[in-house]
This record gives sequence, C-alpha cells and structure tokens, in this order.
Amino acid sequence: MTPDSSTQTPWRQILAAYQHPNHFRSILEILLSVGPLAILWTAGWFATAFGLWWLALLLSVPAALFLVRLFMVQHDCSHRSFFESAAANDWTGRIIGILTLTPYHCWRRSHAIHHASSGNLDHRGLGDILTLTTDEYRALPFWRRLGYRLFRHPLVLFGLGPAYVFLIEQRFPSGLGHEGWRPWLSAMATNLAIALLVFLAIALGGWKGLLLVHLPTLLIAATIGVWLFYVQHQFEGAYWARRADGWNLADAALQGSSHYDLPPVLRWFTANIGVHHVHHLASRIPSYRLQAVLKDHPELREVSRLGLLESLRCPGLALWDEASGRLVSFKEHRRSERRLKWPALAHATA
Repeated sequence: MTPDSSTQTPWRQILAAYQHPNHFRSILEILLSVGPLAILWTAGWFATAFGLWWLALLLSVPAALFLVRLFMVQHDCSHRSFFESAAANDWTGRIIGILTLTPYHCWRRSHAIHHASSGNLDHRGLGDILTLTTDEYRALPFWRRLGYRLFRHPLVLFGLGPAYVFLIEQRFPSGLGHEGWRPWLSAMATNLAIALLVFLAIALGGWKGLLLVHLPTLLIAATIGVWLFYVQHQFEGAYWARRADGWNLADAALQGSSHYDLPPVLRWFTANIGVHHVHHLASRIPSYRLQAVLKDHPELREVSRLGLLESLRCPGLALWDEASGRLVSFKEHRRSERRLKWPALAHATA
C-alpha cells in the first residue's frame, strides 16, 4: 500500500484502531514526567541554597527534557487523545499549561488551525513558523527583507524567538483576540496562576532558585520545543501547495510532516512526537501508541524520514520556491536571482 493521498480513507480507517487511550498508561506517562521534574527542581533549589549555582544550572538541562515531555502530554490533551473524557484532557492540559507557560485553550485553538492548514500556502501565519515564498520575499522592500532574514537566523529562531514566544507572546491570545472571551480567559487565567506560582516559589526558596533553576529550564525546553516544531515541517522534500494546485490534507500530513527518527532516549523524552507524519494523519492517537503504528506498518517508516544529523541542515531552508516545489536557502535564492539577471545583462551589452 503506497501511503499517499489516494489512500487517505484506508489509512484513516487503519489508524483508527490506535486512537483509544489506555488510562493507566496515560497516568503513568504523566507521573514519569512530573516526578523526575519535581525531583530535579528540588535538587536545584537545594543547590542554590548551598551556593552551588553551577550545579543548579547543570540540573536545568535534564529538567528541561522532562518539561518538554510534559509539554507533549499537554499537546496530546489538546487533541483529546490522552483520555477518553474531554474534561480530563482539558483540565490536565490547563494545569500543565501553568508549568509550560502555555495557555491551554489558546494553544489548542491555534494548533488545531495548524493541523487544518499545514502545508497550505493560502493559509499561513497562525500556529506555524512564518515561511515566505521566493516571489513574496522578492517583492518586499529592503527593510522587510532584512527583517525576515533576521527572523530566520538560527540565533533568533532558536534563541531569542523561543524566549519571546513563551515568556511574552503567550501571555496574550496572540492571533485569537478576535475570537471572543475564551482565548482571553485562557491567557489571563494562566497568567494569574503563573504569577501565584512565582510568588509561592520566591516566598519558599527565594529568587535565586527561580533565576538559576526554573528560568534556564524553561528557556532550554522552549528552544528544544521550537526546534522540534521547525524540523517537523521545514525539511528537504517538505510539502507546500496552494488549494488551486491540489493541496490536500493527506499529502500535507505524509509529505509535509517529517518522520524525525531520533535515537531511543530522545524519542522517549520527546514522547514520539518525531512520528509526526502519522500524528498529522490521525491526531487522536496517543503519543505512546505512535511507535506501534510504525511497527505494524513498516511502509510508513521511510516516508518523509529525517535523521538527527540530516536535521542539522534544516535551519538553512528559509523560502519556498513555487517553481521548483521545494524549500531553498537564501544563498540558493541569490544564485537563482543572478542566473535570471545575467542573460538580461548579456543581451543589453550585446
């Protein structure tokens, strides 16, 4: 069976068998994330109390990995895939959102838009990383081209960007303010809970623990999260199309979402989110069942597969070239522009 849009219905029928959560397993997954995170944070606070600031910073690295894993639980809850009960999913997601600085309702809504429009050139900008076409980039004035280039620089995209998104942008219902009171309630209630948690943390352990333990953990986790999201949709061979040219959800899932084939340890910490093409095909599959899909259906393993070393080349891709149907770097775009200009210059001087 070839996994393409022509088999959209069979694949959805096949994957439906994996969409039922195991409540015991779901609770265990939460405990395996929250427990070690609490232990690491407590150890970090004790380290700061004894002046071992370097140890506190060191502990923030594994703590960040467990926080990423907890975010993936929140992600599953947003798809209503972690529990059968919608209320259980929503309240679990809301509580985790306080620790991840992510308003649950806002995230759930923007992420749903992302799933519905992934790879669609006619619907970009909400729930995804802004990607311009070469024609759109060429039409921009100099200062806006410079701004896009700065935005796409790895130091901004994976350094300043994650800090801005999680510390500042998510304090407001960014892009959803026009949708009524629910996004505002989600953002403001999460902000209030975060403020109370920060106040309690300072009262119990002082500001040093907050600065040397929690903040580095959040920033490292944010960077990992943005990296994962980036390479899941911005890779060589990725799929983008306009609706008029035949965009469809199945192709966007299988070809526009990578199978980020990580080593087993990283696969566990990221809760199998690397099996992203299957996740986009059937988002109601709990994260702990995604590997079972690949085991039972090995034909999906090599679809849009991206290895760890291969992914290191992805940040260079910045523009979608509609003519060639692929993502290109700024350098490739410049070369293409020069090839277009030189024949004109040769004709003018002939």
